[in-house]
Amino acid sequence: MELHLATAAGFVKKHRIPMLIGSVAMLLIASAVFFNSLWKQVDSRLADGVFANTIGIYSAPKTIGSGYLSTTATLAAMLRRAGYSDKPDGSPNGSFALGAKSITVRPGPESRLKAAPAEIEFEKGKVSSIVSLDGKKKLRDYTLDPQLLSNLSGSVRERRRLIRHGDMPKVLKDALLAVEDRNFYNHYGFDLPRIVKAVFANLRSGTRGQGGSTLTMQLARNIWLTQDKTVRRKATELLIALILELKLSKDEILEYYANEAYLGNLDSFEIHGFGEAAWRYFNRDVGQLTLTQAALLAGMIQRPNFFNPERHPDRALERRNLVLTLMGRNEMIGADQLVKALKTPLEYNSRSLDRGDGPYLVDLALNDAQRIAEARNGSVNLFTTADPELQMYAAEAVKAGMERLDKILAKKEGHRPPLPQVALVAIEAETGYVRAAIGGRNYGESQLNRVLAKRQPGSVFKPFVFAAALETQLGKSDKYFTGATILSDEPTTFKFGDEIYEPGNFGKQFRGPVLLRSALTSSLNVPTVALAQLVGYKRVADTARRAGLENVKGTPAVALGAYDATPLEIAGAYTVFPNNGEYVQPTFLASIESADGKEIYKHKIVRKPAFDPRVNWMMLDMLQDVVRFGTGGSVWSFGVKAPIAGKTGTSRDGWFAGFTSSLICVVWVGYDDNRDLDIEGARSALPVWAEFMKRATAGGAYAKPFPPAPKGLVSAVVDTTTGELAGPYTQKTRTEYFIEGREPTLEATWDSIESIRLRREEDLPLLLEAKAAEQGDLPFKRPIHLSTGAAMGTANWYRPRTGNEMVAASPNLASGTRVKVTNVSTGRSVVVTIDGRIPTESGYVISLAHRAASQLDFVRAGSAQVRVDPVAN
Repeated sequence: MELHLATAAGFVKKHRIPMLIGSVAMLLIASAVFFNSLWKQVDSRLADGVFANTIGIYSAPKTIGSGYLSTTATLAAMLRRAGYSDKPDGSPNGSFALGAKSITVRPGPESRLKAAPAEIEFEKGKVSSIVSLDGKKKLRDYTLDPQLLSNLSGSVRERRRLIRHGDMPKVLKDALLAVEDRNFYNHYGFDLPRIVKAVFANLRSGTRGQGGSTLTMQLARNIWLTQDKTVRRKATELLIALILELKLSKDEILEYYANEAYLGNLDSFEIHGFGEAAWRYFNRDVGQLTLTQAALLAGMIQRPNFFNPERHPDRALERRNLVLTLMGRNEMIGADQLVKALKTPLEYNSRSLDRGDGPYLVDLALNDAQRIAEARNGSVNLFTTADPELQMYAAEAVKAGMERLDKILAKKEGHRPPLPQVALVAIEAETGYVRAAIGGRNYGESQLNRVLAKRQPGSVFKPFVFAAALETQLGKSDKYFTGATILSDEPTTFKFGDEIYEPGNFGKQFRGPVLLRSALTSSLNVPTVALAQLVGYKRVADTARRAGLENVKGTPAVALGAYDATPLEIAGAYTVFPNNGEYVQPTFLASIESADGKEIYKHKIVRKPAFDPRVNWMMLDMLQDVVRFGTGGSVWSFGVKAPIAGKTGTSRDGWFAGFTSSLICVVWVGYDDNRDLDIEGARSALPVWAEFMKRATAGGAYAKPFPPAPKGLVSAVVDTTTGELAGPYTQKTRTEYFIEGREPTLEATWDSIESIRLRREEDLPLLLEAKAAEQGDLPFKRPIHLSTGAAMGTANWYRPRTGNEMVAASPNLASGTRVKVTNVSTGRSVVVTIDGRIPTESGYVISLAHRAASQLDFVRAGSAQVRVDPVAN
């Protein structure tokens, strides 16, 4: 045994040097092989693009014209989101220059639209003129390039807004170098003194908290390696950093780093890069960052969530000030700048308000893109149908409307209940492009997209029942329905097979005989089901399917919207009304292009006839009545000024589906667990809709008048009690429309009017008419002072003496009499004092002053059904 050990020892001693040389040689060979492998990996990644497989998501182009509400600052922000720079030749997308009251736009070689340069002038918050710089020709409108909504990449949900090195302001570069790598431009990928210092710091503390990483090493780690703190990973990091320094310039390394740095989260996304972070935290382009803003972002790199200014403002402020101090020490800023900056309050953008990037809409566009095979791999650009401006209006409307609803629920329930959810979808009528979509109250808390949630639409479905009824005028049968057809509103039992169906009205009120038009505008359930039965449930279902509502069956339940539909499907169905009876299929995606600009996909607008234009126009007229003095009348109290039409809906949820001549919007409000909201759509969904449409139509946008009646329709003045032609005994009239040849031929007589009146009195509480006061041609004006009994027009009837008191006028009640007036469609009541007279021949039994009328949701001049009861003085 001793001999063998001695022999082995002698062998080692004899061959020590050759073995050492061999080991070193093997280590060098292995290192060379490893280095060569890393070189190829880096080379391949750089060749493919560091941010390959990135999806760029863009809005639709924005067309502006004279009268467009905007300012130079707002338009400049839109151009920056489109990749334009305020520096001449600063961006290949284009540049712009701000004047005192104008902005000059110069599209660049990479502009998508390649429009001619133009000067846009502003006055009093509106575009006053647009002049082409080529020939100084005045333009009617001007289309801006699509705005970048987001870049998404990676297996996790990453958002980044790619920037070039030249886009970074000096203050941001200085702040970054001051806190992360002040010797960046003087080393070759690693800073040896800094690493040694970090090693000794770690040995003293017994931790691995100090890494001594340069920006190049951080870039190597972020793109090619994990975040594990091991010797092997650190060595690999050093080698990749060296390779990067050999292959790239310092500015290129800095550009990659500026686009990769992790800077916190927004909703369910990771924020990467200073381009996206500038919008996330300050709602501005990276080139607009101030000194203090740049210092805050640079300071967050070390621990983004720990230094998040929203969650930890004290930490964020301390860290920002440290960066500023380091900038001062490195003479990047002067002493006066430092003092001023340190005194500047911490600033950041609240994440509560949508900036117009529409995460719910983006998700829907991505879902559509995933169905297109060519768009599943590689870097592509998705051009959505989104209008960031309308998207921002939608977010504001949801916030305002839901806060209002929360207060109603808190008061109603006696405590704060779990919050209801909301969906809003707005579609451009002509194209079917979804311009705005919100699928919930907070995307960060829930990505469940309620735009696609199937719920019972309730009464927003009723227009398709009435459209099916009006279509009977097209045939040759003597059995047909018009707006003047009398329907019965009284408790009724319907049988369908073995099923019994007993619908009721909201508020459990019934009106007796009513016009078909009134049954829709007041959203009466029993007449609607009776009408569907007379027309045929299958025919109603077929009519709805033509408008894109596939999930319907021919049963009594179809009449009241019992079959599920999504807010998107309802919005699509309502495209028929502003489109002359033509259905247009909604879409979120306009086109897809490869990274080099090659078109992969282009959406083709899908249209199909749904209703006869004459039937459609009659429905359009009736749906305008819903908001004139029907269940949607309260919409005007929110300040909407455009010509609109729509329909309220109440199931377990609240709905409002409404539109202008060019924009459809549907709002749904309800609970995710499908329990009863127990608040009608007029008070839950309608306020959200009104807040949105008020903003969307401001300045005349989307606010053109509805078209006149098409050929083939005739009008007739009818008695509103009987639906017959107005006669000498008629008290109230209205103009009704009919397909030619279907207009009434009989004139209302005393007997026909009295028979209807008697039917109402026998079966129902006393129902009278109330008229909201009006002055001139504008609503909401106070009644003129008529204490002397002056006549008004030819009707010779009188107003209450004041408009801001709870007063009314009557043809037979004495002055000082108090009565309770109840809106039978909503159940709301108000007590008024008689303070004026109106003539019996006017046909009205009471005239309410504006204050009283508005409390009953009578917000425009016109008539509405009420119940009048005496009140003891």
